[in-house]
Formats: sequence, C-alpha cells, structure tokens
Amino acid sequence: MSLRLQEKYEKEVVPALMDKFGYKNIMQAPKLEKIVINMGVGEAKDNPKVLESAVNDLTIITGQKPVLTRAKKSIANFKLRENMAIGCKVTLRKQYMYEFADKLMNVALPRVRDFSGVSDKSFDGRGNYSLGIKEQLIFPEIEYDKIDKVRGMDIVFVTTANTDEEAKELLRLFGMPFAQK
Repeated sequence: MSLRLQEKYEKEVVPALMDKFGYKNIMQAPKLEKIVINMGVGEAKDNPKVLESAVNDLTIITGQKPVLTRAKKSIANFKLRENMAIGCKVTLRKQYMYEFADKLMNVALPRVRDFSGVSDKSFDGRGNYSLGIKEQLIFPEIEYDKIDKVRGMDIVFVTTANTDEEAKELLRLFGMPFAQK
C-alpha cells in the first residue's frame, strides 16, 4: 500500500528541511520516529469493563492492539493498588505511524468543534510534540452509538529532531495544522 505521507516526507519534506537548516546529508534531516497514543482510564479501578471499551476504541482507531498500563505504586487516597490496570497505550511505527498521522491531520483534527489549529507550545525541548484530544469521536471509525463514554487521549509525536524548531518545521511540512498567531 502506498503511503502518501511517507512519500511526501521523502520527496518534499527532506529537501525543504535541508534548505532551511543547511544540512549537508539527507540523514541529518529529522524524521518521525514513532507515535505513542495513551488513554488514561482512571475509573477502571472501580469498573474493569470501562478499560475494555477503551481498549476497543484504541484498537479501532489505530488498527493495533493496545498494551495495558498499570499503576507503578499504591496510592491510598486514589484507592489505587500497585499493578492495577489504569489505562492503555499504543506505539505506532513505520507504515502504521504514517497512516495514523495522515488520518489525524487530514480527517480527525478538522472534525474538532471550533478548531483553529493545534498549539505550538507543546514541544518538550528535545524535538517531541505532545497533543491532547478531548474526545475519541473525532475519528471516523468510532461510531457514536457504540461508545459508552467520551474519552480523551494523549498523542506524542517522537522525532529525531534535536530542537523544537526543527521538530515544528518537520510537523508543519507534514501538514500539522498549527494555530496561527
């Protein structure tokens, strides 16, 4: 299957990055390494079925089975025990990563209500970008009637960029809709 975003990276993004940052070698250009999608389900400690539906949603969205995340230590105030399942996450690489990024940027994000672009302040200083989504309904695969609760998720774009400026330019060239100032 032809991957539109991967071809765009090779044909358009790399030359543009080499021009802008003055790289001498193609391998110096930053690239997307992986995308991690995390869904924290706090109410799973009381009702394990909730976690099951979160896993199903994430499987439908990404096309890959999520791994359960567990509590590292017990916290009495939260009624949380060590090793209790409290969320799920998926790490996407290679073609799955490009497919998801394409779907997110071109289909899902424009479906957000009152969408004016994503924040450009969510870089971590090492070239990675984090994005929070309030509801899973923006993805076209999720059927409105079949969800039990609206859940959000965190999406992290891990790049090989050394600086935030390089990472922002990489994502902008990919088509990430950053908010205009």
